[in-house]
Amino acid sequence: MIALLQRVVHAKVEVAGIVTASIGVGLLVFVGVRPDDNETAAERLLTRLLQYRVFADEAGKMNRSLTQVRGELLLVPQFTLAADTTRGLRPGFSTAAPPQMGKRLFEHFVQAATVSHPRVQTGVFGAHMQVSLCNDGPVTFWLES
Repeated sequence: MIALLQRVVHAKVEVAGIVTASIGVGLLVFVGVRPDDNETAAERLLTRLLQYRVFADEAGKMNRSLTQVRGELLLVPQFTLAADTTRGLRPGFSTAAPPQMGKRLFEHFVQAATVSHPRVQTGVFGAHMQVSLCNDGPVTFWLES
């Protein structure tokens, strides 16, 4: 699985002009699923994501995790993260999980996140979403499991 995480001051997701999710200080995470992914990979990625040190400590160094700062978490499904961009001028999506598998693993990821973290919001799987954010830093990292 792939997680593109961004440290944010705030972020929101809209579908058809309606806000479906909104967070304050925390992480906006775009989640991509590949065909070889499974529940174990999802749980491993989530553990890493919640403990990844991207927030500043008293000295201004990135030494605190989302869990430590009690930040909010916005998980957004994004199959395009798994695209093949190695050739040509158009991405290929054979490297992304089929929709049913992607939805199942994204939902598993979200369910595990809600058990492990108190403030979780999500985008809408399969929907055309507009995502707005204020990236803090900017700080953006790519994690894989």
